[in-house]
Amino acid sequence: MVYTEKMEWKTFFRAVFVIALPIAFQNFLSTTASMVDTIMIGSQGELSVAAVGICSQITSLFFACYFGFASGALLFFSQYWGARNDQGINRTFGLALTCMLAVALIFCIAAVTNPAFLLRIYTDKENIIAVGIPYIRIVGFAYPLQVIAMAINFLMRSTERVKPPLFASIAALLTNFILNWILIYGRFGMPKMGAAGAAVGTLASGIVNVMILLVFLARDQDTVTLRLKDMFSWGDGFLKTYGSKCIPILCNELFYGVGQMLINIVIGRQSESAIAAMAAFRVLEGFVFAFFGGLADASSVVVGKEVGSGRHMRGYQYAKGFAMLCPAITFSICLIGFAWNRPILGLFGLGDNAMFYGKFMLLIYLAAGTIRTCNYIMNSCYRAGGEAIFGTVLELVCLFTISVPATWIAGMVLHLPFLAVFAFLYTDELIRLVFELWYTRSGKWVKPVTAAGKETLSQFQEELARR
Repeated sequence: MVYTEKMEWKTFFRAVFVIALPIAFQNFLSTTASMVDTIMIGSQGELSVAAVGICSQITSLFFACYFGFASGALLFFSQYWGARNDQGINRTFGLALTCMLAVALIFCIAAVTNPAFLLRIYTDKENIIAVGIPYIRIVGFAYPLQVIAMAINFLMRSTERVKPPLFASIAALLTNFILNWILIYGRFGMPKMGAAGAAVGTLASGIVNVMILLVFLARDQDTVTLRLKDMFSWGDGFLKTYGSKCIPILCNELFYGVGQMLINIVIGRQSESAIAAMAAFRVLEGFVFAFFGGLADASSVVVGKEVGSGRHMRGYQYAKGFAMLCPAITFSICLIGFAWNRPILGLFGLGDNAMFYGKFMLLIYLAAGTIRTCNYIMNSCYRAGGEAIFGTVLELVCLFTISVPATWIAGMVLHLPFLAVFAFLYTDELIRLVFELWYTRSGKWVKPVTAAGKETLSQFQEELARR
């Protein structure tokens, strides 16, 4: 019986290579697009790098506001895929996309009509704001495209179609790079637009990405067929079921975004060199996220599929496997980044002070980032298993009682050196790790939403109790 099976490492690593690596590579390409923007703008000086970094913080808040809907959808996608419930997948896609587009339109209108207001939330440096206004105004038009691409990506990943999003990301990256080269520097008779040129490249790449994904979605009718009637059929208690799982995740992402906004306000009041170093660090951190984010999405697909189909013990073992594999990969990537910090940071056109900050930020992240990604992967497995409350409460309590107050006091009250302020960003991670390791081992996060999963839940609980 599946309930007494031990960890099948061969099957586990097959899932990692087939599902996680393509997703990780796609995330890597998306991060590369951000890095291309920052590196190319770096030739315009630290001021432009700092401006784009501040604008990216607005985009991060936008991401936090809609990602809860996407993450909640991934829970349902993966479990419905395990149970082969096409109607459930259709319903989830329609509802998630509707909610995400509503958020995108709010941020789009704010960025286009009043960009200066948004920028002043994050920094008091008027020279940075002046450079950032045209950039964020243009990028604002790409926000609806971003959520459409995210919804389709999650749908395809959870139904184990990982290649189309990868191809779309490659095409988007090439589009972004070419237009950046033309518009930032004014090639082929085009005006030299600087940061605004990078924004145009971002917008164009978003259009290309969505168009390619829609083509793939329309052509593949064999895996899951999307039907408008089912996409907007939310009766029979579906709204309540979706809301009960999605709202905790949405609150998690939203309040986490608010916490990060408060932290970014502190960073935005540091020196221009510190802000530029932070912008470069965020790009490098994105490379780490590209790999562990791919593993997190893969864990949601693999664990959710097993739980949704009733093979709970296998899903439980896979979750523990991902919790061990992810931090090991993260530590390796961070170690390489620190060892090669000078040539890597040199790509961003940073001055001596910013280079100094960047080096020791990478050293701090070597330990903190490893713990952070371990926490992230376990929380992803909870969500895939159907538990959305425990990880949410733990993360928000630790964030707002430890990390945010410590960073705010260090930067705004005590005015400690920048690197000390930066270190306080991660003060809550070790405490979270202790609780999440216990909860992962307990198996209490296995809470299926499918009929097949519910039928075998008691057997899994009995087997776990005997261990």
